[in-house]
Amino acid sequence: MSNYYQQEIETASRDEIIRIQNEKLVKQVRHVYDKVPYYRNLMDQKGVKPEDIKTIEDIHKLPFLSKSDLRDAYPYGLLGTDLGNCVRIQSTSGTTGRRVVAFYTQGDVDLWEECCARAIMAVGGTNEDVVQVAYGYGLFTGGAGLHGGSHKVGSLTLPMSSGNTERQIQFMMDLGATILCATPSYAAYLGESLAERGYKPEDNKLKAGIFGAEPWTEEMRRSIEKSLGIKAYDIYGLTEISGPGVAFECEEQKGMHINEDHFYAEVIDPDTEEVLPEGSVGELVFTCLDKEAFPLLRYRTRDICVLTREKCSCGRTHVRMSKPKGRSDDMLIIRGVNVFPSQIETVLLNQGYAPNYQIEVDRKNNTDTLDVYVEFPTEMFSDKVSDVQKKEAALEAAMRSMLGIGAKVHLVLPKTITRSEGKAVRVIDKRKLHD
Repeated sequence: MSNYYQQEIETASRDEIIRIQNEKLVKQVRHVYDKVPYYRNLMDQKGVKPEDIKTIEDIHKLPFLSKSDLRDAYPYGLLGTDLGNCVRIQSTSGTTGRRVVAFYTQGDVDLWEECCARAIMAVGGTNEDVVQVAYGYGLFTGGAGLHGGSHKVGSLTLPMSSGNTERQIQFMMDLGATILCATPSYAAYLGESLAERGYKPEDNKLKAGIFGAEPWTEEMRRSIEKSLGIKAYDIYGLTEISGPGVAFECEEQKGMHINEDHFYAEVIDPDTEEVLPEGSVGELVFTCLDKEAFPLLRYRTRDICVLTREKCSCGRTHVRMSKPKGRSDDMLIIRGVNVFPSQIETVLLNQGYAPNYQIEVDRKNNTDTLDVYVEFPTEMFSDKVSDVQKKEAALEAAMRSMLGIGAKVHLVLPKTITRSEGKAVRVIDKRKLHD
């Protein structure tokens, strides 16, 4: 397949990529120091001046930024250009505290859409395709990014947004959508909904899906591929850095290529902040090399992953990141054990259950409790108490094996766990209410 949107840069030599990064970083650090007082103060506190940054090797001298910095600087404190140069904002979907607001110049929008165009072409997209964008529009970056990328490729774009499943299915079938862009949980729900209406996977014209914005496992990928009859590809991004398209999968489906000409990636130890060598598991840190309006340097994403520069058969030379293994701030510590929701999802999918579940954590008598609510698949449903108890016990045993601690499993009726049209709410941690 190996379709490229910008082949020269996507297949550039390592020397050429480093040359671009060196040039852009030196320029960007000077720009940020001169234009962003908030970051200039951080640099001054650390005793770093722009002239200390001569190549990408010097990046470790710069201070980190975190989400708390973005909230402290809200709304305009990290703006890197005059407001008159900005054409748009996007914002995080966070429900607590101050939202993170990211600004874009027209140049930033063009850069972002080009990155999304690379992602669409990497899954085989061309101007002959019909791209159904079922990510949310509005402040959320998902819809806007893939919509713009689809336009750059020249594909027919269906700007569906999320939800209204009847209409999604009608347009998908009537207009012959070939590429679906959505959150993985909504893609899974669409697959379920199509089956309920009597459609088989071969009845639709979809060939590929570009799914991101929430964690999902390899087991969930295979489940979606089977239900929709497609190849499911991962895409990565975050509002603070631009949105989806920071990194994307090619046909190998073995990690996501980071657009290294625009974003420099590091992996650090989340506790010591030490930069780790390639191949190490750690927290992903991004530097925006040429963003104008919201140029974040060394931004801590909280996503846990691995970077690799192993040669890829698709011909792309940009470094690959693994699917995030969880988030350092979303990781649950239950009775002293680190638990990621993705581990629970893996158990459920391996046991033949759909990824419709909710995790509830509480603290009773000074001991953490872990309850997992799981929907019965329709074909497995039983109203015999002994059958239900047997299935719950089997899941509990599998979860203890995976997690190293016990969880109480509750099998519930099909369709009783709320379906998400945006990001799925998987975890309810009630302990925070008591702390």
